[in-house]
Amino acid sequence: MIERPRGADFYENLDGIGDRIREERTKAGISQRELARRLGLSASMISQLESGLSKPSVGTLYAIVTELNLSLDRVIRGDDYHEANNSSPPDQESLSPLVRPDERQSIDLASGVRWEELTAYSEDGVDFLYATYEVGGASTPDASLMRHHGREYGYVISGTLGIQIGFHEYELKPGDSIAFDSTRPHRLFNKGDEPVHAIWFVVGRDSNGRLTPI
Repeated sequence: MIERPRGADFYENLDGIGDRIREERTKAGISQRELARRLGLSASMISQLESGLSKPSVGTLYAIVTELNLSLDRVIRGDDYHEANNSSPPDQESLSPLVRPDERQSIDLASGVRWEELTAYSEDGVDFLYATYEVGGASTPDASLMRHHGREYGYVISGTLGIQIGFHEYELKPGDSIAFDSTRPHRLFNKGDEPVHAIWFVVGRDSNGRLTPI
């Protein structure tokens, strides 16, 4: 069985995220200023993200990939392996479906959030993640809410996770789970004094159409 190599030799996810965003923005024929206008951000913020001088929040990253019709998997994994081997993506049936903890592709976002992918290869329309919210960590750096296409399912392993959905706030303890429509304004945040570890599943995020920023 052919297994896909993983690890630092092929993936420098955080270092490459800005390059991948810039590449996809350029392909779409959108300037930094225009992308910033569509997302309600400053052009300088887009510039800093693309140059690697700052990290996007969960909300900003979702807004960017949605606007550019970009797979979240593309941002996290990149094309480094296939480019390095001068080969096209292999048939998924030839790949091992198993992902061990030290093989997960990961990305550290602003506001103390870390995502680790739990799939061995790209899954269209699906984000299956191991999420960590450090103490004080949140999906947005302030009290603003985010929304995007899709539906979310979450299960908390440890810590206390606060979730605001519209005007309602929920507190999830270990063993608690939740499901909600991602088009509803929402915010996830660590509500305790220890890191939150959770399994998160988003399906249908890359549906056609754009949601306006909140």
